[in-house]
Amino acid sequence: MKAYLKISITGAAGLILLFAASSLGREHSALNGTWVLAPAKSDFAGQPVVQTGTVTIADRQGIIIVSRSFVYEGATETFFYRDITDAENNATIRTGKDLKSKTRWDHGVLKVTTTQSGVATLESYALSPDGTMMVTVEKPEHQPITLIFQRE
Repeated sequence: MKAYLKISITGAAGLILLFAASSLGREHSALNGTWVLAPAKSDFAGQPVVQTGTVTIADRQGIIIVSRSFVYEGATETFFYRDITDAENNATIRTGKDLKSKTRWDHGVLKVTTTQSGVATLESYALSPDGTMMVTVEKPEHQPITLIFQRE
């Protein structure tokens, strides 16, 4: 009887771990795809407003690729920003002397930390209940901004 109980508990624990792992993988792949910025729904916290932007996320077999492209329009100039981060989950990528990027999953949230010249920027990508993607960008000495993206 005790052996049967031990096997049942072990089996139940194994099933829980299996479902948790498959659920976690599903959460990560839910962000895969191309997302288009919805500027009217975003909160720029006094920062220059992004006119257009896209984010493409691909998480394939532990390699996470985040590609970002934004256009900022000012009174006299237009600025284009394009960036790609790719790394294994929780790996740190170094580019040049003073630029490093780390991409990792924190439960269902994709976090990208970029450090340039000693200043760290944290971007958190999460799926909202309404199906949009919410991106929070935190920089030292700035108010956090919240960007809302819709699936393309």
